[in-house]
Amino acid sequence: MQPIQLLRLGRVLPVVVIERVDDAVPVAKALLAGGVSTLELTLRTPVALDAIERVATAVPEILVGAGTVVSPAQARDAVRAGARFLVSPGSPPALVDAMLAERVPVLPGVATVTEAMAMMARGLTELKFFPAQTSGGAAQLRAWQGPLPRLTFCPTGGITPDTAHEFLALSNVACVGGSWLTPPALIDKGDWQGIAALAAKAAEW
Repeated sequence: MQPIQLLRLGRVLPVVVIERVDDAVPVAKALLAGGVSTLELTLRTPVALDAIERVATAVPEILVGAGTVVSPAQARDAVRAGARFLVSPGSPPALVDAMLAERVPVLPGVATVTEAMAMMARGLTELKFFPAQTSGGAAQLRAWQGPLPRLTFCPTGGITPDTAHEFLALSNVACVGGSWLTPPALIDKGDWQGIAALAAKAAEW
């Protein structure tokens, strides 16, 4: 799968934090029930790699990837656990090298036009724009449309259902990353129907 195909699987890419490994499979199943077919599970907790492995094994219908990849070792370990794509908050050359070496779709993070151009020089044309709202928001990506027409973005960071459409209206945005589909309060309560309902709304976009 090419990165652009990944970005076009849905208008919202759920960004999920799992604190308890037993929640991973129910969350994935709830998203899938709501019509969402991708899941970025962030490497922010000690159970994240185990959670990726469980989802990859138990819910193969959903495309699970690893987010918040910040080291070459994490890129390697995430793919070994079953991650089918990798997302990083930034784009240091050594990290990008390691991500590309895993031969799965990658979305390196950029926040400036110089970083975006550096990735374009390496042949990478699908990128994560992070942190989206504090890095200029939709206005920033709108300004990049002219000078960087080959690039397509998944903006993430501070985006809500109310602001997502500002980004999705742009020609250089394929999808947005959103944590609102899996709020911690619903995960803590085991409200899988609530998560499915939020996913269903996003799947209609």
